[in-house]
Amino acid sequence: MEYSLVPGDRVFVDKTAYGLRIPLTKIDILAERSPERGDIAVFDSPVDGTRLIKRIVAVGGDTVSLNRGRLSINGEQMGNEFSKTFGRREALLNLLDGGAPDISTMTIEAGMVLALDDHRGNSLDRRYFALIPEKELIGRATRAYFRRGDGFVWRQL
Repeated sequence: MEYSLVPGDRVFVDKTAYGLRIPLTKIDILAERSPERGDIAVFDSPVDGTRLIKRIVAVGGDTVSLNRGRLSINGEQMGNEFSKTFGRREALLNLLDGGAPDISTMTIEAGMVLALDDHRGNSLDRRYFALIPEKELIGRATRAYFRRGDGFVWRQL
């Protein structure tokens, strides 16, 4: 997630952001809100169950394409080679390792999200595994509270 997050960062995750669940299950008691573009979400990898943190870049109904690390949503280029804006959230991109595999134009199904890393050339994300069902999202990272080298911080994501 460089540069939004760097290795060693510790983040606060709101596990009620996408609904209130019975502990240790994925059974919703109360639906809260749907994920939005720009959210930094936590979920388990569909490949091996590893806990991942990625940015939600598209939601159900969006048509997306990704070319050399640059994202287009519904025909609109999102930002430039250094950053992209999702409403009031700005994501700083790291394309130093290239953009990794492209995504040809696709439409996101209802109830699914497209999650990509801000460090596009060094990330296992949708280009390597499937779209993520909204119900699989564990929570939304809201703040970084510790950064290696800087110590304790309280930075909004």
